Amino acid sequence: MKFLLMNVHGRSTIVFARKITNLKNPFTPPLGLLYIGRALEDDGHKVEVVHAFSEHFEENYLRKSLKDIDAVGLSVNTSSYKDAAHIVKKIKEIDSSIPVIIGGPHCTFHPKTSLLHIPDADICIEGEGDYVIKEVAKILEGTNKNLSELPGIFYRKNNVIKRGKPHKIIKDLDSIPFPSRHLVDKYDYGKINDTYLFKPKLTSLVSSRGCPFGCRFCSRLAISYKIYRQRSAENVVSEIQEINEKYNSVYIVDDNFLADKKRAHTMMDRLIEIGSESDILIAGARVDSADRDLYTKMKKAGVTYLEFGIESGNQDVLDFYNKNITLKQIRYAMNLSREMNFITTGNFILGAPIETEKHIKQTIRFACSLPFDIVLFLPLMYMFGSDLWNDAIENGQINKNDDFSVMANSKRGLGNFTEDELKEYCKQAVRSFYLRPKYIVKQIFRSILRRDFNLLRTQLSNL
Repeated sequence: MKFLLMNVHGRSTIVFARKITNLKNPFTPPLGLLYIGRALEDDGHKVEVVHAFSEHFEENYLRKSLKDIDAVGLSVNTSSYKDAAHIVKKIKEIDSSIPVIIGGPHCTFHPKTSLLHIPDADICIEGEGDYVIKEVAKILEGTNKNLSELPGIFYRKNNVIKRGKPHKIIKDLDSIPFPSRHLVDKYDYGKINDTYLFKPKLTSLVSSRGCPFGCRFCSRLAISYKIYRQRSAENVVSEIQEINEKYNSVYIVDDNFLADKKRAHTMMDRLIEIGSESDILIAGARVDSADRDLYTKMKKAGVTYLEFGIESGNQDVLDFYNKNITLKQIRYAMNLSREMNFITTGNFILGAPIETEKHIKQTIRFACSLPFDIVLFLPLMYMFGSDLWNDAIENGQINKNDDFSVMANSKRGLGNFTEDELKEYCKQAVRSFYLRPKYIVKQIFRSILRRDFNLLRTQLSNL
């Protein structure tokens, strides 16, 4: 069979990404689809991948994409399910006989209702699809098996949504083959505003699934099987070795890559031993994982970038979010990161229900006191399934008919500011950080040392 796999980003997501980062194209590949693609290829199927952030789904484009396609798979985020519904409807109008399979985060959070949200889809996969997609393909080919026998499957039969067996967790992540990265060779990842911030070509890697922590704003808590699993250090290093043959940068997109410091030490030791040449970018780094020995090894192993979820410059707000970190730990991690010459990003959230204007001003001062290269200030969103969401449901501030994320706002009693006020505070925070003469001078100096002004140019263009 020939499968077309698509990663759908909602219009609101695209507008937001472009607004805060000048991001014109996806920064990283759709890793989940590349795992699905590998599973299908291993069973002899042909696969094409379309990254919808880069493509325009006019009818003519869809008709061309669907030529000789036997089945379509879509990865759907909650922010994009309406766009996915529109695309699936168009697919069925072009060729109603093509089966459409949906999966991804939205289908994991809402497995049954996803088929109501996307009424023209035929099959929904809950949770991890690495193995079950093979069985779905066999059924589509006409084997004697039935969808009702498969784990984690919801499907339509006689206009009624049916469920298969309970989903299964993949406990041994080392058993999963590496993703088929060649399926997105036509895309150029790693750019912001047409500028490479790191060595091209860039790809991504995930070394664990889930997160062992419980921040109150995180929607991951909505997943019923909250099991944190890790690949072995040797398995991760083997994939990086494979990546080194074709790519120059690898973006590790775990929720928390350094959660297991013993594993992190082992990986860095092994990468130093084999002499990895790729730049390693770490998206999920907690400040309480910072220590000099580990960071020294990371530097030697090729780590060039760390991204931290800081959230606030107020200890009471951090405690409210259940971050389990301290301001002292944040300062130590940032100063150590600068000493190692890592490029760093700090992510901040404004609008916790206990936050006042004094809190927000303190967070901005705190951010400006730290040696970040990049900062993001975002309004607090009450996300479906998070502790904050559940509390708001109980208090009648959010109802089940709402969409799946609601910005903190005073009208609903979800915070002390209106949405417009929060957005304006975020803009002020960004300007306050980037327009400091001290920051600009230091970034010019760092750019000279790196012989690369792309980062400074990109950040100033966002103002």
